[in-house]
Amino acid sequence: MSDLGRTADGTPVTRLGLGCFYYGAPARAESISTIRRALDLGLNLLDTSDAYGAGDNERMVGEAVSGRRHAAFITTKFGWVLDSTGKPTHLDGSRAYVRRSCEASLNRLGTEYIDLYVAHRVD
Repeated sequence: MSDLGRTADGTPVTRLGLGCFYYGAPARAESISTIRRALDLGLNLLDTSDAYGAGDNERMVGEAVSGRRHAAFITTKFGWVLDSTGKPTHLDGSRAYVRRSCEASLNRLGTEYIDLYVAHRVD
């Protein structure tokens, strides 16, 4: 039995998680396939960040769990401020920035909730 919580469908969160990050379009299909296979095998803890791929990674995770969101436990991170090229420039842990980041992550993930939302780094 896990003490890490439960997914929306009541399944205990697995102690082993999948770091869901990729850099670049060529790996997208394989990454989605990997996440879906992990869910098929019962691994449901998925970790991403708004900084990975300048937010595109969250879109990819959202696509991978579409139709199966209830079976996944998604953790994502906030804090990095990105420049126009997607490069992290500095950290911002202000209340206003966290709120904007959370709303943007919810939109990119295509979900109404994030299971665990954490600071990527302390500013």
